[in-house]
Amino acid sequence: MHSVVISGTGLYQPPHTITNAELVEAFNSYVDLQNARFASDIAAGSRPALQHSSVEFIEKASGIGQRYVLEKTGVLDPQRMYPRFQERSDDQLSLMAEIAVAAAHEALAQAGKTGADIDMVLCAASNMQRAYPAMAVEIQQALGAGGYGFDMNVACSSATFAIEQAVNAVRCGTAQCVLVVNPEITSAHLEWRDRDCHFIFGDVCTAVIIERADTATSQDAWEVLGTHLATQFSNNIRNNFGFMNRSEDSDPVARDKTFRQEGRKVFKEVVPIAAAHIQAHLEKMDQTPEQVRRYWLHQANLGMNQLVLKKLVGEASADRAPLILDEFANTASAGSIIAFHKHRADLLAGDTGVICSFGAGYSVGSVVVRKR
Repeated sequence: MHSVVISGTGLYQPPHTITNAELVEAFNSYVDLQNARFASDIAAGSRPALQHSSVEFIEKASGIGQRYVLEKTGVLDPQRMYPRFQERSDDQLSLMAEIAVAAAHEALAQAGKTGADIDMVLCAASNMQRAYPAMAVEIQQALGAGGYGFDMNVACSSATFAIEQAVNAVRCGTAQCVLVVNPEITSAHLEWRDRDCHFIFGDVCTAVIIERADTATSQDAWEVLGTHLATQFSNNIRNNFGFMNRSEDSDPVARDKTFRQEGRKVFKEVVPIAAAHIQAHLEKMDQTPEQVRRYWLHQANLGMNQLVLKKLVGEASADRAPLILDEFANTASAGSIIAFHKHRADLLAGDTGVICSFGAGYSVGSVVVRKR
């Protein structure tokens, strides 16, 4: 069995930002239009009036300050409230593959590799642009990689779940150098017209190179000490959008079938699940939470991350568990990888850390790493 390292990471950051103030202005304009449109129903009591959002509400509920998006004019149009993407022909590189390739190039450069060194590609994200051909195979071709590739979806835990598959493949010898990419075009699956969630997500793509330790040449390699995955079913985070919708003759004025959640239930239930998961993983490795130098946690909610950390080590600090959601918002599976990408340079050889994600399913994945 081979020792395995993470030898490079990459980040694609979209060109546009939407501040909370911009988002609130557009959302409140939409609310005013809808309330005027259905004024008689609201007056009759058959339809509730929509409520305005506010910057204060968003920041208190989440800790999010802004988000990056691939396209913002459609999102901020009160008559539309979702992005405007140009359709591409089958001969063109798809949008999801395009941002994955951009992130992959940075990760490859950091690892001292080229596309030809890759013999396995995993595209892991909360939504795929299409069902087939697999996004991973398109990315594989664009990079000139060999071997094989496939897509996987475990919602916000997709990255850590994919890392375990990559680690296992390298460890047992079915692959030598694996690329994991997490292209999250969350702006296309967010219901921007829902006050409870319109502020949550942002677009991004992350990439991770996982390879045998004896082939790694990177000066910033992290040995993977162990991985641990778990799932249990919950309806509290759900996305019902899919190919069967057109066959269901759904109510045309019903709420969009994309992302929805019971936020308070999620907070209450996921925090203890995530903390217990990390605790159990570390115990299996004869480590305590206090021995871990840094936690790169899923970036969904400021309060959630702080409470997970307090349950583990009794305190919450940005040094122990860096936050990136104030700048990036929730980027689904990519959040913990962004935190790892941006906040590991100050750690010393021998320091350990935990990359952890949690999300719909419920799903929880943790990866324990040590600086070489």
